[in-house]
Amino acid sequence: TIHVPLSEVPKLISSERVFDTIAITHAALSGDFALPKPRLAVAALNPHGGEEGLFGREEEEVISPAVMEANSRGMDVQGPFPSDTLFWRAAQGEFDAVVAMYHDQGLGPLKLIHFYDAVNVTLGLPIVRTSVDHGTAYDLAGTGKASHTSLVNALHMAAMIARNRNT
Repeated sequence: TIHVPLSEVPKLISSERVFDTIAITHAALSGDFALPKPRLAVAALNPHGGEEGLFGREEEEVISPAVMEANSRGMDVQGPFPSDTLFWRAAQGEFDAVVAMYHDQGLGPLKLIHFYDAVNVTLGLPIVRTSVDHGTAYDLAGTGKASHTSLVNALHMAAMIARNRNT
């Protein structure tokens, strides 16, 4: 999900939406990022991956079917995994990307590692779209404290994606 209250997230997650996000991510990694065999992980929604239904059934009833569908279509997708350890595994190189179930589940770990240099990439568009990952930062305007690193990275990433789409 994107910017929605956390209380609405379970209602917005469906096997179809999770699968579509997996497929879009896989296609972008294969094409835009030129990874021949992307390795994706999918985060669980509930603590400890739901503990076999003890903390919720979304992992078994919604997320796992989407992962199985992706694998049946030739994608290398694993999960759902509890997010308390998943992002560490991804940072160690076990996965090329993580599909998170909600906005802050994915952005918290990313910004912990790449607070000043992260790039927002909108996947699945017919055009290349990148931006800084920190929003407008109006509170920093004119203070001399803003960093240009994320903007420069966004421009470089847009150029790389454009090159990969034209090859």
